[in-house]
Amino acid sequence: MRVLIIARYKERGFAPFVTEQVAALEKTGVECRCFPVRSKGITGYLKQLPELRRVIKEFKPDVVHAHYGLCGLLANLQRRKPVVTTYHGSDINEKPVLRLSKIAIRLSAYNVFVSQKIIDIAKPKNNYALIPCGINLDDYPIVEKAEARVQMGLQPDKKYVLFAGAYDNTVKNAPLAKATVALLNDENVQLLELKGYTRQQVALLMQAADALLMTSVTEGSPQVIKEALACGCPIVSVDVGDVKERVKDVEGCLVTERDADKLALALKNALSYGRRTNGRDAITHDGLTNDAIALKLKNIYSVVTANR
Repeated sequence: MRVLIIARYKERGFAPFVTEQVAALEKTGVECRCFPVRSKGITGYLKQLPELRRVIKEFKPDVVHAHYGLCGLLANLQRRKPVVTTYHGSDINEKPVLRLSKIAIRLSAYNVFVSQKIIDIAKPKNNYALIPCGINLDDYPIVEKAEARVQMGLQPDKKYVLFAGAYDNTVKNAPLAKATVALLNDENVQLLELKGYTRQQVALLMQAADALLMTSVTEGSPQVIKEALACGCPIVSVDVGDVKERVKDVEGCLVTERDADKLALALKNALSYGRRTNGRDAITHDGLTNDAIALKLKNIYSVVTANR
């Protein structure tokens, strides 16, 4: 089976969850080729349609799999091959984009949503599935906290809270996170911005930190939560995306209201947890490894091509 993957291509390339999913699909015997969407805006996307048609004619895929609603819309402007579109959150949570994503939903042969919350907003009628993106547990080898701190240059006696994103990303809501930590009134607690690190460094930070704090305004199925689970890092989060489903059976992880006082209380409890969580087991139990997700997607491709 041949699948053409369509996804945004930024300065650093495709998003890691796209490249990792492609690698997992190829392990199942699916032949993949990636089509990069480098342009921005509707006009920019439309300009790439002739190139997309040329690639489809040359590669002859059985299925086109697009990531994000606008890429799904572009993919569906050709009607030679069936399209599977995955929606990751911002393409449903942001109203201007949602209108375009709904067109992609109607045109796609099958739709994949990464969380129930965005399904509830999008309201697809048929041919859809809830399938979050997975992670590779091998990318997060277990390291003792003291050793992780040495490698990342962190102090042994401090309490470190890892903020789930970059401060300048307004969707991540850094002001709420900073207000939450300030309410602890503890100079020994330090908030760390998650920005500019390699995959290996992120894994070390999550094992060096005492907790991960998520205060985002919106999310789909945040990869950072799964990564923290894989590293056994306690998590405190507002009820956003699928976080509540991901941590429901994991000790040391708490979901609370979007309120600094309640977040601070939850964070205080998480910081006192003092050990690694069973989040790694939850990833496996919930079938959230990339290999497990790839098998589900391959089955969808088979259904789509059979219906075709």
